[in-house]
Amino acid sequence: MLFKKNKHQRLIPEKVAGNSCFSWLAFSYKYFAITLTFNKIFAIRLQFHIDLELRLRFMIPIYNQNNSLSNCRLGENIVKTLTDCYELSSGVKIPCIGFGTWQAKNGDMAVSSVKEALKCGYRHIDTAAGYGNEESVGIAVKESGVAREDIFITSKLQNDMHGYENTMEAFKQTMKNLDMDYLDLYLIHWPNPVKYRDQWQEANAGTWKAFEELHKAGLIRAIGVSNFQPHHFDALMQTAAIQPMVNQIRLCPGDTQDNVVDYCRKHSILLEAYSPLGVGRIFEVPQMQSLAQKYGKSIAQICVRWSLERGYLPLPKSITPERIRENADVFDFRISPEDVQTIAGLKGCCGYSADPDTITW
Repeated sequence: MLFKKNKHQRLIPEKVAGNSCFSWLAFSYKYFAITLTFNKIFAIRLQFHIDLELRLRFMIPIYNQNNSLSNCRLGENIVKTLTDCYELSSGVKIPCIGFGTWQAKNGDMAVSSVKEALKCGYRHIDTAAGYGNEESVGIAVKESGVAREDIFITSKLQNDMHGYENTMEAFKQTMKNLDMDYLDLYLIHWPNPVKYRDQWQEANAGTWKAFEELHKAGLIRAIGVSNFQPHHFDALMQTAAIQPMVNQIRLCPGDTQDNVVDYCRKHSILLEAYSPLGVGRIFEVPQMQSLAQKYGKSIAQICVRWSLERGYLPLPKSITPERIRENADVFDFRISPEDVQTIAGLKGCCGYSADPDTITW
């Protein structure tokens, strides 16, 4: 046989299978790619498309196969529709806005809000074991009429279930709650829960080993973290084989967590922004009121758009149909670079993120 499949189910020539110079040689009807790996650290992928277009790119997250996250934060090559995707370092594509379900109570409230979001065109739903509504998310997906494979589902590990065995058990329960065969993204919800305060490094190492095994088994398409700061990443990477692909943190006007953002950008880790509207006080900020009037948009829309302009993946939440639709209607305008900076500079207008090393949960 001239070709055989590797672990990624790509056809590779038998003669170069396992070769130390070539990671893989893949052929498809659209393109073939050669990846040269040097010391497992630096990789360049050369892709030759059938239209003879030659692209040279470094292995970093991209928008729609073309545009880098680093470019996006400078206000260039921004996503243009609700179904546009970011591409993670693993190659998994993730819709650019997610629908958050925190505080949506399990039952009719969560089911109806998720169904409304899917009806409005959202294709990315964010839940967590700690939210207590995974079951309702699963029901909403089934009742929505949208194919499971067309929806990106994220959940998060419960804080009191860190460690290898606990994580395996927690994941099993999450999949039972959702009534699904696989998860698109699984996150460590907090790096240093109070239960593991004296052994968080060891607990995270065990959890991540479980994450990696579940990912390699095809049960989770992408793995990541939430509320991690640089020292949490550094500790995790002492034993990790796979780098986290996502860090979901609180990012909103006036709370930009610059040191965390810089670290994640340097390591090609996608930044998801939970609570992109901050808190209710944002609607009372004079500068935000002026910007809403200037652009002819609501303050909520300004916040979501600002998040996209910064290169984040926002996760707005609501249980009100009108607001669910409004939060997605942010692709017909841009915010100027000057106004983006103004919004970022509203320090403390929405409070600040909780310290993950001193949380009491």
